[in-house]
Amino acid sequence: MQDIFERLAGRKINGVRVVPLMTKIIFIFAAFLLVSNFFSNYINLVLNRGEQARLLNQIMVKDLNDLHLFASRQAELLLFTGDEDLARANMEASAATRFEFEGSLALAVRPDGSVLFFAGPVDQIGSFDSEALDQMNDRRTEGILDGSFNFQMEGAPQLGVYRWHNEWNAYFVRAEQESEFLARSRQIFLQISILIVLISLVCLVVGVIIIRYILRFVPIITRAIMAMQDSQELNQLDMSGAPNDDVTYLGLAFNSLAGTIDNLMNIFKKFVARDVASKAYEEREIRLEGVQRDLTVLFTDIRSFTFMTETLGTDIIKLLNLHYDQSIRHIHSHNGDIGSIIGDALLAVFGTMKGDENKSYQAIRSAYLLHDVASSLRSKMSEKREEIIRKRGSLTDAEQRVYEAVLIEIGVGIDGGMVFYGNIGSEERMVNTVIGDNVNSSARLEGLTRFYNVPVIVSEYVKNEVERDFADYVFMELDTVQVKGKTQGKQVYWPIERSRIDEAFEKDIEAYSEGLQLYYEGKWADSTRAFKRCGLKVAEVFTRRMSGQRAPRNWNGVWTMTEK
Repeated sequence: MQDIFERLAGRKINGVRVVPLMTKIIFIFAAFLLVSNFFSNYINLVLNRGEQARLLNQIMVKDLNDLHLFASRQAELLLFTGDEDLARANMEASAATRFEFEGSLALAVRPDGSVLFFAGPVDQIGSFDSEALDQMNDRRTEGILDGSFNFQMEGAPQLGVYRWHNEWNAYFVRAEQESEFLARSRQIFLQISILIVLISLVCLVVGVIIIRYILRFVPIITRAIMAMQDSQELNQLDMSGAPNDDVTYLGLAFNSLAGTIDNLMNIFKKFVARDVASKAYEEREIRLEGVQRDLTVLFTDIRSFTFMTETLGTDIIKLLNLHYDQSIRHIHSHNGDIGSIIGDALLAVFGTMKGDENKSYQAIRSAYLLHDVASSLRSKMSEKREEIIRKRGSLTDAEQRVYEAVLIEIGVGIDGGMVFYGNIGSEERMVNTVIGDNVNSSARLEGLTRFYNVPVIVSEYVKNEVERDFADYVFMELDTVQVKGKTQGKQVYWPIERSRIDEAFEKDIEAYSEGLQLYYEGKWADSTRAFKRCGLKVAEVFTRRMSGQRAPRNWNGVWTMTEK
């Protein structure tokens, strides 16, 4: 019994049931077969029911017109005979002659709800449907004297038509019971449904036999692969006697792939430890996972990279390797991890390991060491240029262009906070990465280094974290900036090593801070004078920005950048 169940429902592998393809195809085939037949029959029934309703309505309208005309003649006779009971009896008898079903009825009801006459399956009725009567009264006030409507009669839904009769001051109604009208179509639907089920079962049995024959090698391949998984060994599938179809091709492709994997495993074992290769083979799993982490992100970019690539061509790779070799060493020595390298841009992450020293402090130290690497490389290139000039007297135009291209200059932006850190990608290719608003912000801050002519720019998050544990840096507030793509302003800072600050530098910082405060307050004339006392290049940004201008109306101190 268990074997039969596994053949139909499949085996469980690592807690997950592997349902046979044949079972799925048969189930879907049967489901679609039944659903399509039932729906097509139901749609056809609904359309026919609509047509029947239209024909029934026409018949009732004809009956109502005949009854209406007969009532007019009875009204004329009433003037001579004066016997209203006789006229009512004549109208009831005339209406009954036109009935086709047991539930057919005809009646006349006055606007106040009193029944003039009634002909139907019961002798008399207590009262007429008040809601339906209100609708007819409302329509009559609008000038509509006839129409179709639904109403209740003794608890049974009715389909009817009515027409106002002026001489009798009443609504003449002809109706049929809704249940009686629908009963025949329901019976037809039930009979057709039974036929559909029987025919579908026959087709299903025939279809199963055909599908099982066509896909007979699918369970053979599946059982063989499951056996390989149980034994943790790759073997060749026995495809002898298989037809020339897609399934056979898949089996042969698996055999080819199995041979390739076997060869790759032998090569793989030559490059990694045996236990690593064994684990990779046994688990056959690539984990895509990540967590929220409080990290510091450093972003650095090489300036004028387009000019460098146009000048150096493929030799740009050698130059990048010279720069990155030392840069990455410094990042690693300060507990940083390389997130990604894309051409001239490098992203590093700090704080991934527990127990790391203040991650923002390490990021700033790394940032200045990256500048030292670039400066050292520029110095070496300058020495090489001077050596050539001493030997030959000058450089050619092409050599001068190459010299300018190899003078690497970089900018560094640092931000931090809660980010997503982990592996992303697919089961075919994954990378370790860091994602978040603060990652994008670090790239924006790096872009600002070109604008403000400073080597490193950090966020307030980095400033606060470093000042919590260290006093090695003075954080000079540069500006409050709304970078492109953001909706709020953000204070940015230039971290300056305290050991580099002499008396003149300190005065420049004080003048800059005074000018920035006046700038925030909208006192641009006073701010410009303060910035002019500052000897730092960054002060020139504000003197140009405010040159001959006043602060804008509703000034909030935030400068909006239009470029990244």
